[in-house]
Order: sequence, then C-alpha cells, then structure tokens
Amino acid sequence: MVSEYQSALSAVLKSQSYSIGGRSMTRANIAEIEKGLEKWSNRLEAAQNGAHSGKPRVRSVIAHVF
Repeated sequence: MVSEYQSALSAVLKSQSYSIGGRSMTRANIAEIEKGLEKWSNRLEAAQNGAHSGKPRVRSVIAHVF
C-alpha cells in the first residue's frame, strides 16, 4: 500500500490539476493521499519493528477433542 500511495502522490505532484479560462480542475486530493501514505507507512514500520496497534487478535486457544 505504501508504494501505491507514493505513486499517487508522485502523479499528483506531476500536475494532476490544471486551469482553463479561470476555472481549475483537480483530479486528486493531495491531503488525502498524504494522510493515507502516513497511515500505511506507520503501519509498515510497526510491522517491521514487531509492534502492533490495538488489542491482540487471539488471547487464548482452547482445544476440544471429541
């Protein structure tokens, strides 16, 4: 996901907005892309450092033999 956000940010920075006759058009919201990039970069860094956010997914496992 990080690389997708980096690609999107790069595309926006390469003029994804323009003006014609005093009216402007923007194809993407750079603030939202930066927000997503930060979110996924933080998640990737946490995963690489062995950290996790929130509660653990499994607390205990009880095996039943029938």
